[in-house]
Amino acid sequence: MADSTTLDFSSAQAILTTESVEAHASEIHGVLTGLIAAGFVFESSDYIAMVNDMLNNAEGLPSNVKSLVKDLYSDIWQQILDESYSFQLMLPDDDDSIIERGHALGQWVQGFNLGFGLQQTKNTTFSDDVKEVLTDFGEIANLSDEMEENEATEQAYFEIAEYVRISALLCFTELGVPPVSQDKEATLH
Repeated sequence: MADSTTLDFSSAQAILTTESVEAHASEIHGVLTGLIAAGFVFESSDYIAMVNDMLNNAEGLPSNVKSLVKDLYSDIWQQILDESYSFQLMLPDDDDSIIERGHALGQWVQGFNLGFGLQQTKNTTFSDDVKEVLTDFGEIANLSDEMEENEATEQAYFEIAEYVRISALLCFTELGVPPVSQDKEATLH
């Protein structure tokens, strides 16, 4: 998928709302990113069942939502592997209130923690950097929704969001499993 087709928060949330799925687009994006950053294998499609269990009590996702989840998964992989660090969190636009954006950031981090935990059930030894990220994400997930609309809050939001973005990439760098390259077999002439 090219950058021009990358889903944005409002489009993803609109699909969830239209299909009456009570979920936050940021949280789903966070879950998928957490799975991937913790070593989920690209070639596996088990993530669909995991998201289905999380969102719909295993009753089957509507086809539009299943398609959304697949698109998000593909987008995350493409962005997280991009050498120019194009990976972005799925959060509301800057035009939305700081309260909405702060809530979405908390949802994203909660989702990341869930996805990471689902994937890393056996590994208990992480680098100090990953341990620090997980501790920080636990604190960020519990931030209060009571925020003032002012410049200091905006600045803090942007700094935390950037820290979360870079930290997700760090986790992937340490624990992620890049897809198996299809062109590994070089032909000798």
